[in-house]
Amino acid sequence: MAGKAQTPNTLLLNANRLAAIKKAWKQEEATGQLVTLLQKQAETLLLMNPISVMDKPATSTNGTRHDYMSQAPYFWYDSSKPNGLPYINRDGRHNPEADLIIDRQNLNNLNNACQVLSIAWYLTGEEKYAAKAASLLRYWFFNEATKMNPHLNYAQAVPGVNNGRGIGIIESIPLTGIADASLLLAGSKSWSKTDDKLLKSWYSQYLNWMLNSKNGKDEHAAKNNHVTWYLVQVMDFALFTGDTAKAAELVEEGKKLLDNQLEKEGHMPLELVRTNSLSYSILNLQGFFDLSTLAEKTGADLWNYTNKKGATLRTAFNWLKPYALGEKPWAYEQVTTYRKTAFYGLLLEAGNKYTDAGCLSSARQISPQANDKMLDLLYER
Repeated sequence: MAGKAQTPNTLLLNANRLAAIKKAWKQEEATGQLVTLLQKQAETLLLMNPISVMDKPATSTNGTRHDYMSQAPYFWYDSSKPNGLPYINRDGRHNPEADLIIDRQNLNNLNNACQVLSIAWYLTGEEKYAAKAASLLRYWFFNEATKMNPHLNYAQAVPGVNNGRGIGIIESIPLTGIADASLLLAGSKSWSKTDDKLLKSWYSQYLNWMLNSKNGKDEHAAKNNHVTWYLVQVMDFALFTGDTAKAAELVEEGKKLLDNQLEKEGHMPLELVRTNSLSYSILNLQGFFDLSTLAEKTGADLWNYTNKKGATLRTAFNWLKPYALGEKPWAYEQVTTYRKTAFYGLLLEAGNKYTDAGCLSSARQISPQANDKMLDLLYER
């Protein structure tokens, strides 16, 4: 059988929606089709080999393969220098060399797999999905031979400049999804109280590193989407590990971010100066949506907070929407190809949160082939 609680104890995942699907998917054809698609993904993932930070061939300077590593994606070999060092910045232009270090890709894959498997277990009660998710989590976090050390000292290194930067903390966003996946596994035979305790201990150590390390403090001092996503992670990990006082404290920081980042009309100037300004505006807005969802767990309402310039999150969403959907021409730089399906999740979330049928209608107009079926499960369409 699936978990004892009908409504799961999740942080960012839409628990009420999941509970409603769990109750009705066998009776509702359209919802049943979504669950069937999810199960097909989960069945494929049953064959997935375990992954870890040990899969990379390289080791970090002064570190070990147990340390997460990545290379700054927008920095390139400097052909004007004999050895190409130090690398130089080309904002928004991804250097494929960075993809050779696969920790980031593996962490994203772990998050995707654990979410699919844990939701499939919660909805269907089939223990094989929980067992697979649990084995993947133990391999990444607990297994002595393969576990990741709880820090990102070596994330987004710039060759010739440093071994890692605070900016790299944005790469641990998938840990928020992994936390929710583990919460969904509560009640399964495959995920014990000891497993839960061990995972939360790892997250506590990582949270402490985020709050007190140089890299963590550097990211906390950022001004644009990086500090938004820093706060999302810190609040999520604080709630996950039971530090509700820290989470409540961060709500006030969230208000200050909204004061500083949103103009009266709703645009975000610090994202508009980027070379992929539309993409980063959407990314930052998603961060604020997640921050607001987490703030609800403390009893606070950031969704309707009016900043010092008179703007709310809905102001920002309404300003961005016509540009994101191609209804108005974007007047700022966007050096990579933008696809309006990137706005799909925000349309569903805003449509549900603001009870806005227009948002849901816009979402339905986006090509069904590009829809994220996980989002379709989590939000009314």
